[in-house]
Amino acid sequence: MAPGTLADDVLRGDVRAASRLMRRIDDAEPRATEELRALFPRTGRAYVIGITGPPGSGKSTIVDRLVAALRKEGKTVGVIAVDPTSSFTGGAILGDRIRMQGHATDSGVFIRSLATRGNLGGLSRATGDCIRVMDAMGRDVVLVETVGVGQDEIDVAQMAHTTVVVLVPGMGDDVQAIKAGILEVADIFAVNKADLDGADRVVRELRSMLEVRRAASGSPHGPARSHSLAGVRPAAAPDSQWEPPIIKLSAEKDEGVDKLLALIDSHREFLDRSGERKARERARAAMQFITLLRERLMRTALEKLEREKGRLDDVAGRIAERTADPYQLAEEIAGELGG
Repeated sequence: MAPGTLADDVLRGDVRAASRLMRRIDDAEPRATEELRALFPRTGRAYVIGITGPPGSGKSTIVDRLVAALRKEGKTVGVIAVDPTSSFTGGAILGDRIRMQGHATDSGVFIRSLATRGNLGGLSRATGDCIRVMDAMGRDVVLVETVGVGQDEIDVAQMAHTTVVVLVPGMGDDVQAIKAGILEVADIFAVNKADLDGADRVVRELRSMLEVRRAASGSPHGPARSHSLAGVRPAAAPDSQWEPPIIKLSAEKDEGVDKLLALIDSHREFLDRSGERKARERARAAMQFITLLRERLMRTALEKLEREKGRLDDVAGRIAERTADPYQLAEEIAGELGG
């Protein structure tokens, strides 16, 4: 198949073509790059929503309910579920697809699971490119659900226009550690399973931590992000600020999801009004470019290492036996690449 042929089918909205290209992307096949280059000029229209938080917080249920709500609005939806890598196959476990089977026959919904392949950032290497594929095939909204690995969830904020951080009551000290790492990430806090005891305590703890952060910032007006409760849009916020709300909901009972979607729409309006959306897209472009450059440089460095010093396994063996100096080898290879 000539380069660009698969891309042409993707641009026509062909789901099978998109699936084939995403498989090539996830497998890091070189031929996927030409197809992505052909698609790139036709991207940039989809709105990307990140859903992140600790395992067991109900992220998949929230995504499922958001998909249903978006479809009622007539919007086409793509879902990228970044699953823990299977220890047996190296592939995605696909638990999210199982939970979202209700959308399987809807041509306006396209769900793709990706394996993290050990990526501690919670997002696989392929996520950014798969977002572009869904964008190019005409999806209005792309939902990205992450594994939820604590402070590394900053990755999803760099991929998404709006980031929803999901928390639940009853997670004990683990929540404190997670929350400490996501204050800078959340555009919206969603306290799920609000019918359980402890939901109000989670809200209070979040508020308390944010107050501490506000005091530490030394600003009389607080940080750029202060929080409101129960899905109420912050009043009279300056165009240069967004005050992320804290909303309680019960996704399993489909309670509060409509308010969550309304808040996402409000944040989207803010981004467009303030110009912040363009700033976020520039930041995402920079991150993805650096990732591509790093991978390319790493591949070139390993090829050069193999040509001049032997296979990586052999070199590693010599380093372990203290017959080779890893610092010197790294300096030599890097110096020659920088040339």
